[in-house]
Amino acid sequence: MTAGGEGILSGMDASGTQHLEVAYHDGLITAVTARPLRPSDETMSGAADSTARAVLAPGFIDAQVNGFDGLDVNAADVSPETIIGLTRRLASIGVTTWTPTIVTASENDILLRLSAIAEARRLDARTTSAVPDVHLEGPFLSDRDGPRGVHNAAVMRPIDVDEVQRWMATGAPIGIITVSPHSDTAPRRIAEIVSLGIRVAIGHTHATPDQITAAVDAGASLSTHLGNGIAAELPRHPNPIWTQLADDRLTAGLIGDGHHLPLETLEVFLRAKTVRRAFLVSDSTDIAGRPSGRYKSSVGGTVELSATGRLGYVGTGYLAGSGLDLPRAFATVLRGTSANLEDALHLVTSTPASVLPHARPGLGQLVIGAPADFLLLNPDDGAVLTVVQSGHPVGAN
Repeated sequence: MTAGGEGILSGMDASGTQHLEVAYHDGLITAVTARPLRPSDETMSGAADSTARAVLAPGFIDAQVNGFDGLDVNAADVSPETIIGLTRRLASIGVTTWTPTIVTASENDILLRLSAIAEARRLDARTTSAVPDVHLEGPFLSDRDGPRGVHNAAVMRPIDVDEVQRWMATGAPIGIITVSPHSDTAPRRIAEIVSLGIRVAIGHTHATPDQITAAVDAGASLSTHLGNGIAAELPRHPNPIWTQLADDRLTAGLIGDGHHLPLETLEVFLRAKTVRRAFLVSDSTDIAGRPSGRYKSSVGGTVELSATGRLGYVGTGYLAGSGLDLPRAFATVLRGTSANLEDALHLVTSTPASVLPHARPGLGQLVIGAPADFLLLNPDDGAVLTVVQSGHPVGAN
């Protein structure tokens, strides 16, 4: 590999049966060759065990990032440098594509955040490639305690397509908008948003199963962190979770930290959706990636980050967002569910790529013409060993 964006990277595939060699130039894959694995193939780069082989995989894609390692997409003083810094820090752990997620706020605050993202993409080529879309998680959500989570009820508002068009005027690539389809006008508004080339997700909702089905009929195609952002107690059936699990028109984001969804729940959700209609998100906050301890949350209150990555409000049983990054969520799924390495990789590469409307051709796959975003992984635990982003080595972890 060279720092000039040209080189060859090799490793085995996730099944452990093929040797892969990928050539890249100017940020794109130019050739892919595969052959049966031989005993003489090179050993795993960076591994303590010199007899092990590394898995060559596309870079990880996190479609829901609020912040990481002290940098906050939703900070009052968010700047283009914040977004560029997040691109660098996330790449260092193996996340080569990410979706800045803006939470419920006033329109003015949302426009400021979108403008910072648009300017970061203009200033920095790596960020342009790494951030194909922006996710608006609000302000068109439920204002009820429970479903709204920690979103600010005071600035929650009905779905407003005119406001969406003002967001688009900032130049930021609006890709996903999460809404609660609990109103009679929701299906019509959803259809109007979809007509703008934006994907609509269902989340933070108190909508009934019939209202959710009407939203999907109108064009909603995603579920935002399914199983979270909903009332703590629901009818055993029917309820909004069953409706979303059963509808194959919905692809579901799942927070894979082992805290937002117990592992047995995550197992069932993955069996229902399969890895082709489910993807992992970190939903990470600016506290993710930092040492365990107590912090002041950007959305208010004192929170505590445990050694296991659980982030909760001190003195309560409530979660305060996620304290884990996507590679650790990926490892949690490998360790705690029946998903094998090959299947789990779909959850963080090809499936999240498929939900981003502005994704570059081939994103999340090792195919000619795709972005030169690669990882070398330890086949035993999925740990990230080496990162290449846009054809530039990021380093080993």
